[in-house]
Formats: sequence, C-alpha cells, structure tokens
Amino acid sequence: MARRAGAARGDSEAGGRRDPGEPAAGAGLRPDRAPPPATGDTSGVDAWYLTAAERGNPWTAIDRPHGPAGAWSTANAVRPLVHGAAYFAELLGRVRDLAAGDLLLFTDWRGDPDERLDGPGTEVARVFGDAARRGVVVKGLVWRSHLDRLQFSSSENRHLGEALNAAGGECRLDARVRPGGSHHQKFVVLRHPGRPDHDAAFVGGIDLCHSRRDDAGHAGDPQRQAMASVYGDRPPWHDIQLLVRGPAVADIETVFRERWDDPSPLSRNPVRRLRDRLQLSGRGRPTPLAPMLPAPEPAGTAAVQLLRTYPLRHPGYPFARRGERSVARGYLKALRRARALVYLEDQYFWSAEVAGSFAAALAAHPSLHLVAVLPRHPDQDGRLSEPPNLVGHLAAAATVLGAAPDRVDFYSIENGDGVPVYVHAKACVIDDVWSCVGSDNFNRRSWTHDSELGCAVIDDARDPREPADPGGLGDGARVFARDLRVGLAREHLGRAEGDDRDLIDPAAMVRAFAAGARALDAWHGGGRRGPRPAGQLRRLAPPVLRPRTQLWAQSLYRVVYDPDGRSPRMRRRGQF
Repeated sequence: MARRAGAARGDSEAGGRRDPGEPAAGAGLRPDRAPPPATGDTSGVDAWYLTAAERGNPWTAIDRPHGPAGAWSTANAVRPLVHGAAYFAELLGRVRDLAAGDLLLFTDWRGDPDERLDGPGTEVARVFGDAARRGVVVKGLVWRSHLDRLQFSSSENRHLGEALNAAGGECRLDARVRPGGSHHQKFVVLRHPGRPDHDAAFVGGIDLCHSRRDDAGHAGDPQRQAMASVYGDRPPWHDIQLLVRGPAVADIETVFRERWDDPSPLSRNPVRRLRDRLQLSGRGRPTPLAPMLPAPEPAGTAAVQLLRTYPLRHPGYPFARRGERSVARGYLKALRRARALVYLEDQYFWSAEVAGSFAAALAAHPSLHLVAVLPRHPDQDGRLSEPPNLVGHLAAAATVLGAAPDRVDFYSIENGDGVPVYVHAKACVIDDVWSCVGSDNFNRRSWTHDSELGCAVIDDARDPREPADPGGLGDGARVFARDLRVGLAREHLGRAEGDDRDLIDPAAMVRAFAAGARALDAWHGGGRRGPRPAGQLRRLAPPVLRPRTQLWAQSLYRVVYDPDGRSPRMRRRGQF
C-alpha cells in the first residue's frame, strides 16, 4: 500500500468470605457506580494495571514470573500494525525466517487455508505448512466452529487443521467452550532457541482468514468473506494487530501453553474425538511441548499486561477454574483514571452493563469525552440477525448518552467510493497513557463468555508534545498511546504523514473529528456535488427499532448474541 497511515512512530523502541475468582472488597469492579477518585502513585503503571490479586485467577501461571510486585512485564517493544495487509506482510517475513527447531504457536477464531498473506504462493496453509516441513515446530489451536450454514467457519477451520497436520504440524480444533461460545483469541508466537533476539508475538483482532487483508485505501480483500450487501463485493475492513518483542513474548506463550496443556478432551462429542484421533494417527490429546525457553531479553520501553477472558464452565479450565475476567477488570480499573478522552474503535459496542463502566467515568468527570469509531451496519443483514445486533448497540448508546449527551460521539468510516468500512478493530486509548488492543469487543460476550486476549500497553517513554499530561494526574502522555491515537485519527481524517498538529491535544482531535464528519455528511446530504471532502468519518446515530422488533430481538440478543459467562452470584452483584 502507498502508506501506513495508522502505524507511524508507534514503536515503543523509541469483608467476609469470598470465592477466589471474585473481586476483592473495594476493588472498584462494579460498572454501575461512579469510579472512586484515583489515589496513590500518580506516575507508575501500578495505578493503571491490575495486580495479580485483582486479576482474580490464582490458578494461572501468567503472573508468577513477575513476582508479588507486579502482574506485567517491562522493557518491551510494541508496534501497531494497522490493517491486515501490514500484519500479514510482517507475519509472512517472520514465518519464512523460521528454521528447524524454531517454534510457531498460534490460536485463531477462523482460519482460511487459502487466505493469501501477500499474493500467490503465500496462502496461510502453505506458508505454515512449509515451515513445518523444514522442521519448525508448528502447533495451532483453532476454534471448532459452529456450522457453515449458520454463517460460521466449521469447514474452513477443519481444512486448515488438515493441511497443517499433513505437513507435519499439529493443529487442533478446540471446542472447550460454554454452549454457544467460541475461542476468540487471535495470536501468534514465534520463538527461536538459537536466535532469541528474533523472538516475537502478534496479538490483536485479525484472524488468518478472508476479508482481513485490506490497507489504508480500503479497497477490500480480493478473498472476501460473506457479509451484508451494503459492504459490496470486496468489503472494506479496518483492523489492528500488535507486534510485540521482549519479555512479554513469554507471557503470550504462557497463554498458549495453558490451553495446549489442558488435559480436558478437545470436544465432548465422541464422534468428533474419534475423527480427530484418526486424522492425527491415533494421537488423542495434543502432544507435549518442549520446556519453555527463557523469556526474551529487554527490547524496548513498554510495560505490557495481558488481559484475558475465560468463562465459568464445567469442567473448569485447570488454569482458570472459576474463569477469568481480567479484560473487564482491566478496563474498569483504567477507566477510573480517565479524565480527558477515551478513544475506542470496536466491532461491537453492545450491552448496557459494559457501557455502564464508560457511563460511570463520564458521570464522575465532567471534562471527560468519549469518541467511538464503530461499523455503520452489522456484518449480517438478515431479518433475524440484524435486529439483535442493533438492539445491543441501542442499549449501550442510550447508557453513555444518558450520562453525558454532549460528550459522547459515535462515528463510522467509509472509503473514497462511499462504501462503508467494516470496523473490526478492538482498541482503546485513555488519556494518551493506557492503551489496549486485542480480540475482545466491548460487549458482555467478550467480557465474560468467550476466550479473549487483550494486550494493554503503557510506554515508559514520555511524549513531550503539549498537552504533556492530558489527564492532569501526573501520568504524562506516553509515546505509544499518543502515536496510536494520532495515527488512527490521521487516517480517518485523510491526513498525510505528519499532518497532525491539531490532533495532539485530545480536545482538539474531538473538534477535528466533528468538523471532518460534518463536512462529509453535508456533502452526502447535498447530493455529492463538488469535490468530496477529505477523510472517512461520518456521524453515527443510534439505531431506530420499532418496539415490537425490540421485544423479540432483545431476547435473542441476550441468549444468543451477547450471553453472560459469569456465575449467577456475580451477575446478581453486578460484578466482573
């Protein structure tokens, strides 16, 4: 692509008894109350990040290497790869660099074996399979999807596994989820026993599948996934993945190993289990991994905390016996420090409960603004599928607008031809300090029900540009978070590299977004006469649904589209 508008200068190299899985008293983990004022250290990451106790999962190994003082790693290099084309090109180069004895570990929600990473001959199955054939240890966990006739990816995921297994790798279909749930984590870990300086991991929202390979021009991936007709023959797609180097790579590998080493059957269905054994030459359970390598050496300036969701299920995960909701808890803690701007991009902004955490922050701090970039339309347009998508967003929008109607802005984006761009990104930046990119959406399903992995980043490097401390709490703006927000804003406003003087101040960016959307909306409203205004932004109004439609859609939304993976007691208490 001609330029990577979103990825500029974003590399950080520059009282009573309770269950162990429940939040501690006073932990501030209820979204329906105003957050308490921040206290204590106003400059360290401990004010933003969860402690191991706050994670609420004593069975996991993920925090043990960091000791009692913290549940995160430091000295990491983190770079945002905005759009699938940027991610796939980086992934392709690094996988081709793997040699015999190196390690390639990956998880995915959907994997299309024929998806090209960068043109003919770079199909996912071929590239990963070639790595296995030259002696790379290739291990994958892909969700055993619902049926294709329900517009999921059962056959695609199965065929990817078959291709990699035939090449000498080991790719398993994992159905260890709640009924109606999925494994939604999307990450890749690359380890090099003889070349530890090459170790890297990718974490974010981009699947190894059709429709993801788009770029800043938003012409769409030639290999399309079936979507709502409004997105056209090549649906434009906006997404983000992170490239991580440094000690955090070992933490990400631990996430994979915990799932891989789970002795529970990959499926409760005996027919599927027999088929798996036959396809893998009699191997029932995943074969063991070699002992884990030492964590990579320091590589940058970023503190990285991994946030996860695992549901409460029977039998429980050995590494999360009562589930884990650190995605929700991480956001709830970070939002307590939000004072100037919460900027988010998301595929779904659903659930009044999840939106309540943002509404509480808005109500507590009159200077706080929320800007959300969301899809203009759901990805499916069927008579039964579209209304449940809309009713979820309607409830969330009403919640935040009710708290601060003049400090909440919803936008969608479109390409130069006026085709809506499907926003699949899952990203948030708070006050240019704390940021998070992952697989988790802002809905109850991602916060409680499916498996998710998010990567929170706080850069030690301060950004000297004014305002030097947007939140006013002494944290100071950080290079990674500010560059991520400004880079995304520059793309959505159609700006050239470096044209961001009025975007550094969060308040100024809010005004620039409003002006850009106002101009483009007016151009459309005037019949598209004259030159098209720059940028992609359109105002997004909350959906309108008839009361009768809302009635049936609400039930389907709660049970099927946005289910709750918490215990009944946690639901009653409104806790995550």
